[in-house]
Amino acid sequence: MDLQKPPQDADVPPYVEHLGASREYWRDIILGVNDGLVSMFLLVAGVVGGALDTRTVLLTGVAGAIAGSISMGVGEYIATKAQEEVFHGEVALEREHIKYHRKFELDELKEMFVDTGLNDSLAEEVVAAYNEDDDALLKIMMALEFGFVDEHRRNPFVAMAVSGGLFLSGALTSVVPFMFDVSPRTGLMWAAAVSGIALFGVGAAKTLATRGPWLRAGLENLTLAAIGAGVSYYVGVWYQANF
Repeated sequence: MDLQKPPQDADVPPYVEHLGASREYWRDIILGVNDGLVSMFLLVAGVVGGALDTRTVLLTGVAGAIAGSISMGVGEYIATKAQEEVFHGEVALEREHIKYHRKFELDELKEMFVDTGLNDSLAEEVVAAYNEDDDALLKIMMALEFGFVDEHRRNPFVAMAVSGGLFLSGALTSVVPFMFDVSPRTGLMWAAAVSGIALFGVGAAKTLATRGPWLRAGLENLTLAAIGAGVSYYVGVWYQANF
């Protein structure tokens, strides 16, 4: 595509806003709810395959959902907090480099601009402009060297709440059918139906961020979970038959 050539009206797609600050939490959203859906359905399929009664399946599911939600939330909090600590450490080190090793940093910045396609003279002009402002120099170094700037940072508490809460909501789709007076196999069929719809929906919803084909994404998510559920169920059947 020639970016210099003015586009014709028929070639102009509608303007779509970027995700903005929410993109920092799409990983938590997709991972949280999808992990809850997949892990709990696989757990339920396994214990039903092991010929456990409905009450035991329900207890197993509730315990697994609560434990998984807490584990997911705490894990995401620790991971996000550690990532932020690394970020602040890198910022402090970059400030030190700019203060005490400025020429080295400016030479490095010029090389990075040249790597993006600027010629030497233009790169030198841009570097000279950044050299006039320490904050601007710090931000461009962080952006080019580490791939981020100090904006829209992830909040560990938000990451914990989003991932843990969505894990629980996803997990409950496989647990709720066993709260009714049904046989284990009937409960499993209901769990499969509800979870299958949800898994397809999560895969399709992912394309709101990726801009990919929603049907393929939904079917991919559903297929992978179905394979895992089949393996889990027959492991339960094998265990019940041999132990």
